[in-house]
Parts: sequence; structure tokens; C-alpha cells
Amino acid sequence: MKILHLNAGNETGGGMYHILNLMKEFNNEQFVLGVMEDGELLKRANESGIQTVHFSCNSRFSIPLIHKMKSYIQQEHIHCIHTHGPRANVYANILRKIVPFQWVVTIHSNPFLDFMGKGMYGKLLSKLNVNAMRQADKLVAISHPFKDFLIDAGIDEAKIVIALNGIDFTHHVECKYRKQDFGIAEDDFVFLMVARLEEVKGHHFALEAFSEVLKSAGNCHLMLAGEGALQQQLEKMVTELGITDHVHFLGYRNDIEHLYQLADVTLLTSLSESFPLVLLESAKVKTPVISTDVGGVSELVVDKSVGWRIKPGNTRELIAAMNDALFFYKRGMLRLMGEKLYNHASAKFTLEIFAENIYNVYRSMKKSN
Repeated sequence: MKILHLNAGNETGGGMYHILNLMKEFNNEQFVLGVMEDGELLKRANESGIQTVHFSCNSRFSIPLIHKMKSYIQQEHIHCIHTHGPRANVYANILRKIVPFQWVVTIHSNPFLDFMGKGMYGKLLSKLNVNAMRQADKLVAISHPFKDFLIDAGIDEAKIVIALNGIDFTHHVECKYRKQDFGIAEDDFVFLMVARLEEVKGHHFALEAFSEVLKSAGNCHLMLAGEGALQQQLEKMVTELGITDHVHFLGYRNDIEHLYQLADVTLLTSLSESFPLVLLESAKVKTPVISTDVGGVSELVVDKSVGWRIKPGNTRELIAAMNDALFFYKRGMLRLMGEKLYNHASAKFTLEIFAENIYNVYRSMKKSN
């Protein structure tokens, strides 16, 4: 059974690492990664020795690209296509009408929020994506709440499989940075937020809370790793709040694993997530987390002994959690919290468990074929 994993190729965040981790774990001869754009995902896949194919095109949606994919599927005897992301889903839905294959979709995010703030164009893309997903043979939800969401969206429950995200906890890297490399005193407290600068990630909420925390704790900093459409808007907000010296826009980084080790707490304020790899990567280096209670976060941050869960958009709860983290830091209690988070995560959310769950989806489809 030959399987093509298909993605637009413009991923740089959790979706990219999800795909790369999975492809590294699988048999290279049986699995191929197909992308439409020559971006960071393709570069990293090639560097990792993953079998890849680049379906180059001049526009996001094109008929020649459909024919190119069709020819590849037929020539390479692709039995199953596993799509990641809206564009891949829409293409797979079209291809299914002209060439036979089994189809698996992984739901990385809420499809109704993927194009948040994009107006009518975004609503159209969301509708096309959800309609395409309904046609798939199997849908992989990487958290229990996302299964419920898919059912509410009108998708047959029998098609849905839960496979909780996982990462490689055996590979460790030494931190190559110190706080002073970013103009921060070594004794100052660092909150790290790794997220695209998009509305769904809740940066406004984070900045509002951080500005309040600064009023009573002037020796803390917020590092923002990521790029996106809200860059200028967020920079303006930081200036208006008068916290420019304490907020660090790092842009896109390809060395995120080092930043987690630098931080004292990892912060996630998303309005929607499936099962954020950001939190698992933080757990891997024993850095505690503060996160909105979205998607599968409650399965990782099970109680207050391993981190903080807050309601999305609740500034008061976020301020309280950030102040708690500072209190724990001053009393040397954050280290124990990080240890507990690591122990829980490394037992339940390994890459081996995750990959086996995905492979079982393929096995079940092969038996039913």
C-alpha cells in the first residue's frame, strides 16, 4: 500500500512539524510527501531524507496541477492520499472524481477559523474545505474535542478516528542561547509564545495581560516567535501599551527548540487548537506552560501541578496565571512543575504511539478495501 501525504507546502508551524515527525517515523519506501510550494516543509523533508514530490504550479488552484497529480497517482500506483490542510483537501476532493484512491484527512485546526478575518473570501474557502472533508474515507482528529466538533459539522462519526499528537522525546539538543543574547538580564523572567501572528492565536489577549503583569513585575519579558498578517498591528499595540522594552518580536525561527529551553514559561493564548505541538515541545525540555483550554490541551495540562489552563479570551485568568508563574519562579517551584509535565507527556504522547495509531488507520482501510 503506497501512501501520499499531501500538503500545500507553506506550513511553518505545528502543522509542518506534525507532518515531518510522522514521515520520519514511517517506512520511506511506502510513504511519499507531496507539496505544492517550494517552502520550509519541502526543504526540511529533503534534509531529513524523506521521499518527496514537488507539484509545482503558478497559482494556488490550477487545472494543470490537477492533471499533474492525477498522472503521478496513476504512475506511482498510489493507493491512499493522506491530506493535511484546506488546499490539499480541496484538491483531493477534485482528484477523487477522476482517479480512484482511498482518502484520509488529518484535522489540524478548526476549519471554520482557518481563514478568520479573511472576509467573504475566507468564508468561501472554509465552506469548500468542510465540504471536501465530508467526502473523505477517514478523518483523524488529534484531540477528543475535535471529534465532537466534526460530528457537529455533519461528518459521519464512523469515519472519525482519534489519534493524539506525539513527538520524539528521545532526541535532545543543548540550548545554544542565553537570555542576554536577546538583551534580557539572566535573572529576568521570560514568557515565550510560539505562534503565527494571526487573529486565531490571541496575541492581543496576551499583550493586554502582559502589560498588566508588568505593572507589578517589571523584570519580565515576552518573546513572540512567529510571523503573520498582524505583525504591524501588534507592534503598534505594544507601543501604545508602553511595553516596547519588554516585548521581543523574533519573527520566523528555525531553532524553536532552543527557545523553549531559554524560556521560564511557554504561553499559548489561542482561541482554537487541535492538540498543540508547542506545548509538547515545551514539555520535552521541562518548561511549564500556560495555555487556553482549547482542543486537547486538557489531556496534557491535566491539573495545576503541571501547568495552567485558562478560558480563551479571559484576560483576568491569564493575568492570574502569569502572576502565579512569577510567584512559583521566585520560590524555585517552576522546576518541579516542569519535571511533572515532562513525566506525564513523555509517557502518553510519544511519536511511536502517535505513528502506530495513524498506521492502524491505514491497516483498517486496507482490510475493508
